Amino acid sequence: MAIGGGGCGRKADVVVQGGTVWTGLSTGRGQPGAVAIADGKILAVGDSSQIARYVGSKTEVLRANGGLVMPGFADGHTHFIDGGFQLASVDLRDAATPQEFVRRLKEYAARLKPGEWITGGDWDHTLWPGATLPQHGWIDSVTPNNPVFVNRLDGHEALANTAAMHAAGVTKATPTPQGGEILHDARGEPTGIFKDRAMDLIWHAAPDPSPAQRDSALARALAHAAALGVTATAHMSASFADLASYRRLEHAGRQTLRVSLYLPLDSWQAVAESVARNVGDDWVRIGGVKGYMDGSAGSRTAFFFEPFSDSANYRGLMQHPEADMRKWIGGADSAGLQIAVHAIGDRANAILLAIYDSVARAHGARDRRFRVEHAQHLRPQDIPRFGMQRVVASMQPYHAIDDGRWVEKRIGPVRIKTTYAFRTLYDTDAPLAFGSDWTVAPLDPMLGVYAAVTRRTLDGKNPGGWVPEQKITLGETLRAYTYGNAWATFNEQKWGTLAPGRFADVVVLDRDPFTVPAESLGTIKPRYTMVGGKVVYRKAS
Repeated sequence: MAIGGGGCGRKADVVVQGGTVWTGLSTGRGQPGAVAIADGKILAVGDSSQIARYVGSKTEVLRANGGLVMPGFADGHTHFIDGGFQLASVDLRDAATPQEFVRRLKEYAARLKPGEWITGGDWDHTLWPGATLPQHGWIDSVTPNNPVFVNRLDGHEALANTAAMHAAGVTKATPTPQGGEILHDARGEPTGIFKDRAMDLIWHAAPDPSPAQRDSALARALAHAAALGVTATAHMSASFADLASYRRLEHAGRQTLRVSLYLPLDSWQAVAESVARNVGDDWVRIGGVKGYMDGSAGSRTAFFFEPFSDSANYRGLMQHPEADMRKWIGGADSAGLQIAVHAIGDRANAILLAIYDSVARAHGARDRRFRVEHAQHLRPQDIPRFGMQRVVASMQPYHAIDDGRWVEKRIGPVRIKTTYAFRTLYDTDAPLAFGSDWTVAPLDPMLGVYAAVTRRTLDGKNPGGWVPEQKITLGETLRAYTYGNAWATFNEQKWGTLAPGRFADVVVLDRDPFTVPAESLGTIKPRYTMVGGKVVYRKAS
């Protein structure tokens, strides 16, 4: 291994040595070696003797101690600033009973001033006996002075208490918005559960975070990402307020992650105008626009051809009419914007792929890199379309080992065969880009690596892997977390591989994942994280 750059007299600012180097240029194993870095970019990659020439009196030498040196992880799909808010909010993700759910909300509310909203939460009712959805009556008495709107972990349904519904003016007479659902009890009263577009009824009443609050959340998220080896992300469903926050932290020298923001699809004209004024730079840039076809399987709002197996004659829902999606996607494409759209159910994916194909044919050939966010449930005949159309399958492996606990009951044994179809997508040349969907799932990329390689569900009931024929290899997975995300955001000439001239966005793992048992992949942690040649995280010794 020898990938050199620069003359022999050039000295490095940083050299990483004493480990195995995986460049990301292929899916094979890494090789023993070292990496030289200068001026924020990769100077050379080679064996230790080759890289020794770049060590000078001012060079910082980092020891990998037998770990893996690789391109920094890129997360292809996060709600990044929301993640920062969640780090400081009530954590309901692992509340294993309704009683624990209520207890945590009670304790959190006791620390707040009257009138402050409680949001976030990320609860999972599938952990509870009977998988009963929560109701406002559970929490009204423990949150009498604070509006509550806490979401299910998939972000497609949320629970409001009476105070929040009162603030939003929601009553039993409130009509259900198109693309959403309000659940009602036997008396016709709202239970507090709002799904997809119906959630906007409550969100419109909640106060927007101040710029200072948003900046604090972003700072928390940046520190969390650095500790996990995440050096870049695609921030989905971002707002212009989010964009302003990133730019403030970049201006202050506090930005430690490269971000491409995807703003609302239905605002594509405003996004195009913003891009024309200032698309951004190598730290913070507008990546394109993001829309929604449907909801989620967990909330029964993903859109399928056939009914849910556990809900007769119900096929889920489209968040927007197909005609609107065609109009918005066509408009955004005519403006030269990259387009990313959430699609989970098989029918939502099929419709979206057809829209992408028709828009591309109508507007002529160019390098679009259309994206499907999630691409979870696919008909067999639709899988090859990703490769043929060069549409990015932006997927989140951790969802597979989470959903695998329960989704067969929801869609049956046939449809699960092409659920999270990593292997089949890879083998049909689909561009794969992996991520977490944080806060829906943990940000830690090694948990996603573990999920893609093993497909062992979180309940321990599938030790050989859930739908094991859809496993992919470690190298293929790492490539989807690095180069795959660089390509998916038009950054493959800047980062995603360890090659001379690329940005020195590097993670040094404490162990080489190619040498550990697959079941241990999720326990590997970063020793160092570097972005632009600067160390942004060092593991405590």
